[in-house]
Amino acid sequence: MGLGPSELILNADGSIYHLNLLPKDIADTIITVGDPDRVVDVSKYFDSIQVKKGKREFHTHTGILNGRRLTVISTGIGTDNIDIVLNELDALANIDFKDRTVKKNHIRLRIVRIGTSGAIQPEIPVDSFVLSEYALGLDGLLHFYKSDSIQEKMISDHFVKHSGWETKKAAPYVVKCDEELARIFNSNHIRFGVTATNAGFYGPQGRKLRLPPDNERMNQNLSTFIFENMKITNLEMETAGIYGLAKLMGHQAISLNCILANRATGTFSKNPSNSTEELIKFTLDKLTS
Repeated sequence: MGLGPSELILNADGSIYHLNLLPKDIADTIITVGDPDRVVDVSKYFDSIQVKKGKREFHTHTGILNGRRLTVISTGIGTDNIDIVLNELDALANIDFKDRTVKKNHIRLRIVRIGTSGAIQPEIPVDSFVLSEYALGLDGLLHFYKSDSIQEKMISDHFVKHSGWETKKAAPYVVKCDEELARIFNSNHIRFGVTATNAGFYGPQGRKLRLPPDNERMNQNLSTFIFENMKITNLEMETAGIYGLAKLMGHQAISLNCILANRATGTFSKNPSNSTEELIKFTLDKLTS
C-alpha cells in the first residue's frame, strides 16, 4: 500500500512539498548551507548549473564541477528545518513518487554541511575550521524517531551527569559523523571536535539581551565537559539533527564549521565572508578532487 497524500505531500507538478524539487533535480552528493544567499556562494564555482529552484527558505542549485554532479541547498536555521530537509531529500532519493512506495534499491546520499559557528574553547581561533566528529543534540529532535541504536549513550549520559541537566528540558543525545566521509576532509586545515546543537540562538546558547537565561552556567557546563579527552568545541543549531536523521536513513553526513566567533575570548572574525569563502573552496576541492 502506498504512502497517503497527507504523509507524502506533493505539489501539483509532482515535486516534494517544501523543497519544490523532483527526484531528477538532486545529485547524490549534497552540500547544505543555512543561508539561502550562500547557495550562490557555492554554485558560482560550478562549471555549469542544471537546476535552480526555490521555495520559502529552501533554495537549491544542482550542477557540475570537475565532472562531478553536486547539489547545494539552503536549510534555514534550526533542527526543525533539518527535519523537513533531510526527510524530503531522502524521499527524493528513495521513494517512488508515482506509486508512493519505498524503492527496493536504496540510494545513499553524501551530505556535507558548510556552516558558521561559535567556539567555546579559548584555544580555537576565529577563522579556523572544525569538523564535527560528534554532535551533541540539545534540541530533542531525534527523540521523535526510533533512534536508540545510533545514539552514543555513554557520552550523553556523562554529559547529563556533568551538567546536572534538568528533566524539564529535552534529553541530550549524541551521534557520530560518518567516518568514511570524514576521512576525505582530513587535513591540516581541519580540527576535529564535538559540536553542541542548541534549540535556539539566544537563551539556549547562554546569550542575554533583555531575557535572562534559565541556566546562567550553560556555556560553562558545556565548555568544561570532557569525555575520553574530547571536549565540546563549538555551538550551532543544525548538526545533530543532520547526523541523527542521516544515520537513521542510511546516508553519510559530516558538518564543517567555520568559526566566526569565540565565546570564551569574546572575539569575532574581522572578515567572516572571506573565512566562509575559504571553507567553501576547501570543501568543493575535497569533494571533486
